[in-house]
Amino acid sequence: MKQTWRWFGPADLASIDDVVQAGAEGIVTALHHVPNGVVWSPEEIAKRQELVRHLKDGSPSGLEWDVIESLPVSEDIKKQKGAWREHVANYKTSLHNVAAAGIEVICYNFMPVLDWTRTALRWQLPNGGSCMRFDINDFAAFDIHILERPGAEGDYSSAITDEAARRFVALDEAGKKQLARNVTMGLPGSTESMTLDDVRSHLGEYGQISADQLRQHFVDFLSEVVPVAEDLGLRLCCHPDDPPFALLGLPRIMSTAADYSRILDAVDSPANGMTLCSGSLGARPDNDLPAIMDQFGPKVHFIHLRNVKRDTGDLVGSFFEAEHLGGDTDMVALIAAITSEERRRKAEGRADWQIPMRPDHGQDILDDLNRRSQPGYPTIGRLKGLAELRGVMTALEHSQYGLR
Repeated sequence: MKQTWRWFGPADLASIDDVVQAGAEGIVTALHHVPNGVVWSPEEIAKRQELVRHLKDGSPSGLEWDVIESLPVSEDIKKQKGAWREHVANYKTSLHNVAAAGIEVICYNFMPVLDWTRTALRWQLPNGGSCMRFDINDFAAFDIHILERPGAEGDYSSAITDEAARRFVALDEAGKKQLARNVTMGLPGSTESMTLDDVRSHLGEYGQISADQLRQHFVDFLSEVVPVAEDLGLRLCCHPDDPPFALLGLPRIMSTAADYSRILDAVDSPANGMTLCSGSLGARPDNDLPAIMDQFGPKVHFIHLRNVKRDTGDLVGSFFEAEHLGGDTDMVALIAAITSEERRRKAEGRADWQIPMRPDHGQDILDDLNRRSQPGYPTIGRLKGLAELRGVMTALEHSQYGLR
């Protein structure tokens, strides 16, 4: 795997110098300041590439912008409302501009309203560190009592609604505001955080859109952009739902292997692929990550390696961001499956045999605790994760287990 690092641009507390010292081999970034649905111009793309290519003193960094994460799909496209046709046209133009700049891998997602969702951004760990957490009871307290979504109670068990009520009563005003802010945090690095009224408005506009209808909207979008990407030599890769189950009464359609099969078969192309995120998919106990890698290996274009620890075996439940080798996913077996796929590709002569990977998320430890970085993206926590993953990769390269 090519070891990459997510960088949020000039405002990121981790500099390009830091990334070089971490030993990463490439950069994952995006133009977060460009509003969703707007064309990414050649000038803005080139500006970001130049930042990636240089250290603070102006000398070459040796790094390139290898993966875009994300080129967002607008809410209008997902709903097929408003300016969605214009946004699809703009997306195609952005793909042309990205290809002209030499970037080939584009990660995106198709989650309605909220992207990744957590109820705590700095949850205290026994060792004094912190991490992100999704607590189904806290989320229900937000959904039922803060957002006051009509009919929300019917989406949860009586045990969860009872506990949600207890937790809501125990919150003071500051606690309620903090919970709402955590849930509506939105896409990492995005300038488009949402108010409660924004969320309610989006929910109203989605109306009665079913999972089948949302899936058809996704296929319609891919039918437009995948042929363009294929002609340009680009590889689009959809990130799974995070968490991988329905929220706020809205369907989520990229949560399981069956979901990916439907979408990848509906628009069958080398340009229509998967971002395998072990943390997102790993939040469901019925997702077997090594098996998913084996099944979709030829179309896995980008990999997020992180781990979560689930509280229970429920399909919809609570979890926290664990250490990279410490959660419910067998990371050694997953990396072995990835290594096997790379060897298969190399034997076939594929130019893209080496799959870009980044250590996703991380726990806040040591000086990270005082830096207040982008939630989920501490410098030291990710460095620790990358070192652990690199150790597994190196060990597998020198063992029969890695040859599968």
